[in-house]
Amino acid sequence: MKAKKSSLSKGSAASQKWKDVRRKRCRPPPVLPSDLESNPVMVSMIKEHQECMKKKPTVKRLKKKKAKPVSGKTVTQTKSFTNGDTGLDPDEFQDWKEYSQSVQVNGLKMQVASEDGRIRRLDGNSLHQCAERDDQKKHAVLIMQKGQALCFRGKCFVTCLYGRVEVMGFTIEEGQQSYPLFSPASICPLTITATERPDDSRDHRKEAADILCNYLPLASQKKLLKKVVSNSTIILLEPMETPLTRFLSSFTDLSILFDPTAEELMAAILDTPLNGLGIIPLMSDIKGLTVSASCRESLNAVVSACRGDMEACAVVLVYGPKNIGKSTYIRMAINTLLNHTTSVDYLEADLGQTEFTPAGCLSLVTVKEPLLGPPFTHQRDPDHMVYYGNASCDSDLSRYMESLKSLWRSHSKSRETPIIINTMGWIKGFGLQLLVDMLRFFPVSHVIQLTHGDGTAQCPALTPEFLRTAQGFHTHPPAQTALDEFTDVERSPDRGYVHMIVNSDFEGAGCQGASKHQRSNEQRDLSLMAYLGQLQSTDPGPVRPLHSLTPYQVPYTDVALGAVHFDIAPSHMFYAANSSLVGLCVLAEKVTSKGGPVLLSRAPICPCVGLGVLRGIDMARGLYFVLTPLDPTVLRKVNCLLLGAVSLPSCILTSQNNLQDELPYVTSDYSFDLTGAGKLRIFKGLQRQGQAGTH
Repeated sequence: MKAKKSSLSKGSAASQKWKDVRRKRCRPPPVLPSDLESNPVMVSMIKEHQECMKKKPTVKRLKKKKAKPVSGKTVTQTKSFTNGDTGLDPDEFQDWKEYSQSVQVNGLKMQVASEDGRIRRLDGNSLHQCAERDDQKKHAVLIMQKGQALCFRGKCFVTCLYGRVEVMGFTIEEGQQSYPLFSPASICPLTITATERPDDSRDHRKEAADILCNYLPLASQKKLLKKVVSNSTIILLEPMETPLTRFLSSFTDLSILFDPTAEELMAAILDTPLNGLGIIPLMSDIKGLTVSASCRESLNAVVSACRGDMEACAVVLVYGPKNIGKSTYIRMAINTLLNHTTSVDYLEADLGQTEFTPAGCLSLVTVKEPLLGPPFTHQRDPDHMVYYGNASCDSDLSRYMESLKSLWRSHSKSRETPIIINTMGWIKGFGLQLLVDMLRFFPVSHVIQLTHGDGTAQCPALTPEFLRTAQGFHTHPPAQTALDEFTDVERSPDRGYVHMIVNSDFEGAGCQGASKHQRSNEQRDLSLMAYLGQLQSTDPGPVRPLHSLTPYQVPYTDVALGAVHFDIAPSHMFYAANSSLVGLCVLAEKVTSKGGPVLLSRAPICPCVGLGVLRGIDMARGLYFVLTPLDPTVLRKVNCLLLGAVSLPSCILTSQNNLQDELPYVTSDYSFDLTGAGKLRIFKGLQRQGQAGTH
């Protein structure tokens, strides 16, 4: 793609060279508590809680006693400490040591795991006793015991200072980096659980004292040191604000995305040391992520296979009906594997609920960081991607399967890392036939079936025995070595795989979430908006609407323009593509033009490097204007723009900040009474003309 950066406001067409833009991941500056507590819902909740606290208590409270001085200084006096410096002189440190040794551990009331190993949720009283906040440094330190858990809504950075904790199957240990945690209302609330340390012979009290002095004032240090025992864990919680969260919160409908739902508001714990960090703890009335015994068993089997119990690396295929928890299970599986390996490959075969890209993309991604939030919080550029252009594959099943084959060809033949394959929730009719084809095309070692209830009417168990007689969309029994078509790896037709059933026992399994932002179309919009949010500057500041950003200008003689799943007259192609989402693809052959635009009569299956918004077409100068977060060095390879059926969210066009006067691309002069003006209805059970005669 030969392109130039253009500013439409000035109308300049001056040529500019591509610049190498290297994006760095960096922690944003701390956020003031006032900024995080400005939400009107939270303000009203805090006011109600404060009014209740003003009432006369019914329990007689003990009178507070003055703190005893230490070395002639009161405990309330503090010093500003730096990393590695205790801030105490030798005499003061000796008094501190004697004070810490005099604490009676046996008399503490701690909410720890019971003898049967059940997790105990931290409540408001525990948070007041085991958490302290430093208002100057804008962070809080929390002491947790083995088996304790903090369930919350919101977002924050978490750092394990001592011990270890587990979040979504990933173990965070001391000495590791800070990890961002996202717990919006669109998913089950996240839970931080303290686990047991392998080494219990350390001087926990001395090490805890050395750690606390770097993050808290002296009085807070002494208070928390009383709670430290041999199995204690110390974590640091910090507020988090990123270009993504700023961009999403700029829309009215998404301003409360990270706030508790209406049901969770009744169980929210307010007025704790964690206030002002962007998280709201939840009481035990709200269930967090529950992991069944069958889920644990399947995860252990996959981990065992990846740790050397198999000759080849594990290839895990996960399938099940819609809203059964496939995405959550896969995130837990990836996080669990990352505890034992440096990376995990992920093959995306679900067009509607993609994990790392906007909807309509099939991709292959190498995952090296844990997934501690929903898909829109970890959008990234895949290693290989094909733009299918639709949230469902029912319009062209053959193109869907050929796209998956092309991705597998790009996968390393050595397969040194485990790979997880995500599938669609379409498990009946043609959907079941596609699953059968995938099991025959890919060298699967483990098949994980997710069900709920008895599971009898949902989907048959795709065992090796079932596969021998099953009818696929492209394959027929008996199973042939289909991999020979596109790989050098030979697999015997009678080679088996491990089939395991995971029963999802959470409430509402198999049903679409009723809360806001939980519907599948809302999830797709969030992922696409998160992808476009990468266009925002990393520097703190106001959010800029997309039409005010500077696009790339591309001569339409250098790139081909095509449409997927549509038959569009050439004279109407520009009308259809204007202000639409397009896939930025790379054709194998060179694009040649006779002086006009290059239009494709049939969209090929080709690599895609990212997505962009075709925000304008200049017919006089022969230019496309494209907005995309891709690096210019990657854009040089692009020579094809593919238009699909994935549309921009309506709020992108109507609800952005700083929109003045007339809205771009929006009109009210439209009548739905016209023939053909309504949405085209698709009946998935019927065979289409393009599918006739394929069996």
